[in-house]
Amino acid sequence: MRPGYSLLQTRRWRSRNSCRKIASGLTGATAITTSKLQDTVTQPWWGVIKPGDGESLWQPVPSQGYVTLKFSADNTPYDSFTSGIQVLPPGCHVREHGHKRNHELIFIHAGEGEVEIEGETYSVSKGCTVLFGRYARHIITNTGDTDLEMFWVFMPPGLEDWFRGIGQVRHPGDKMPAPFPRPDGVEALMEHMRFVPPAKR
Repeated sequence: MRPGYSLLQTRRWRSRNSCRKIASGLTGATAITTSKLQDTVTQPWWGVIKPGDGESLWQPVPSQGYVTLKFSADNTPYDSFTSGIQVLPPGCHVREHGHKRNHELIFIHAGEGEVEIEGETYSVSKGCTVLFGRYARHIITNTGDTDLEMFWVFMPPGLEDWFRGIGQVRHPGDKMPAPFPRPDGVEALMEHMRFVPPAKR
């Protein structure tokens, strides 16, 4: 389990290749034994994560704000998705990109903004759900006066590696840092993750 996770309810699970257990209520760094997990569960399993819990990372310009990881292969028996939240401050945006091997689903649970998908622009606000399929270039912009808050699911997983690669560790209650750029060498990470580059305009 990665630092920051707090699963209030858990159950033991088994897969064809491994069996591991997360104890109820654990926080902080916890040593567990794991091997590759199959998406096959022979006993009921569930997890509940409190608001604010999860590995959290400040993001560079132009998105700024932060991301908090919730469920992934790191803390579930499933290796087919990652989920989390992202908070975009007013005036900030997620720069144009796409994914060659992943689908990305977002649900807006606070704020308002715009999503541009392959040149088409859509207004979004609380309650909107958007699916970015493979190869669909997209931009997410906060056009409102308050934070734009999104819950996202990435299938198959991998977005967590991107956020860790470009972000800075955040602790609940921390003041937002001064704007900072992406680290050097980010292009190699984008290539490794098979990002679709921005359209030539």
